[in-house]
Amino acid sequence: MRAIRVKTHGGPEVLQLEEIPAPTPAPGQVLVRIECAGVNFIDIYHRSGAYGGEVPFTAGVEAAGVVTAVGDGVAAVQPEQRVAYCMERGAYAEYAVVPVAKLVPLPADIDAATAATALLQGLTAHFLSHSTFALGPEHTAVVHAAAGGVGGLLVQMAKLRGSRVLATVSSPGKAALAIATGADRVVQYEHDDFVAAVRDFTGGRGADVVYDAVGRATFERSLQCLCRRGLLVLYGQASGAVPPVDPQTLNVMGSLFLTRPTLAHHMDEAERRGRVTDLFGWIRSGALQLRLDARFRLEAAAEAHRRLESRASMGKILLEI
Repeated sequence: MRAIRVKTHGGPEVLQLEEIPAPTPAPGQVLVRIECAGVNFIDIYHRSGAYGGEVPFTAGVEAAGVVTAVGDGVAAVQPEQRVAYCMERGAYAEYAVVPVAKLVPLPADIDAATAATALLQGLTAHFLSHSTFALGPEHTAVVHAAAGGVGGLLVQMAKLRGSRVLATVSSPGKAALAIATGADRVVQYEHDDFVAAVRDFTGGRGADVVYDAVGRATFERSLQCLCRRGLLVLYGQASGAVPPVDPQTLNVMGSLFLTRPTLAHHMDEAERRGRVTDLFGWIRSGALQLRLDARFRLEAAAEAHRRLESRASMGKILLEI
C-alpha cells in the first residue's frame, strides 16, 4: 500500500511517499481503507519533532473510510461499515489499523470528507468550549486564529452557548471570514493592539477566557487580555513554543489561570460519544458550518503541510486517498 512516511524529523520535505506492506489488525483492532485524511497542526508537530517521538512512522492522526477487516474480539463494528477516527497515527495511507475503541461509526448523512473535516477540530473546539471553560451567556471569550480550522468552529460554538466573542486573525480576508462565522468583533493581531481592543470590548474588565493556538507570538499579550481570575487556554503553538513562565506572573496579573489541554485527555468513551452526537447534530441542522480550505492527493502531503504552515489556509485541509 502507499503511505506517507517520516524517517527523520524536519520540514515538509521529510514527508515521503512509500510502498509498504498493508497492516493486519491485531485483537481489538480493525483495518480501515482510508478515503480522506485530515491535515492538522499536530501532524506538523509530529513531523518536526516538536512533540518528540520515535521515527520512522506513518504521518497523520485523523481519517475516515471503510472497515475492511476486524481483529479477534471485535464485535462493535463490521466489515463494510463506514467509520472515522482521530488521535491515532497512520492516517496518511491507503490503509490503517485502528483500535476499535477509537472508531466513530458514521451515520448515512455524514460522508467521509465531512467526517475528516469535522472530527478532530470539532471535538477539540467542543472540549475547549464545554469542558476546559464552560462558556455561557455571561462570558466574553477571545479566540486567536479565528479563521483557522479549530478557531472557526470555536467561534461558532461560543456563539451557540451565548457568549460574546472577540476574534483575532492575521489578514483582512480572514477578518471577513471570522465575522461571517459569528464573531462580535475582529482584530488583526499582527498589526493592531488586540489587548486594547479587548479592554475596549469589555469596558475595561478583560475577557473571561482566551483561547490561544498561536503560542509564542501572542502568549504574553493574551495574559494581558484577561479579567481577574481569567483563564488562558494555550492549546497550540503555531508561531513557536512558549518560553517558561514564572508562576508569580499569574499572581501579579490578577490571580490568573493557565492550562495547556489536549484532546486525548478529553476522549473517554462517554465524553467522545456525547461530543460526537453534538457535533454531527449541529452539522446536520446547519447550526455549525464547516469550511474546507483545500484538498490534496496523498502524494502531495508535503504541499498540504506547507499550506498549513504558511497560515494562508482558511479552514480544513484534506488529503484524498
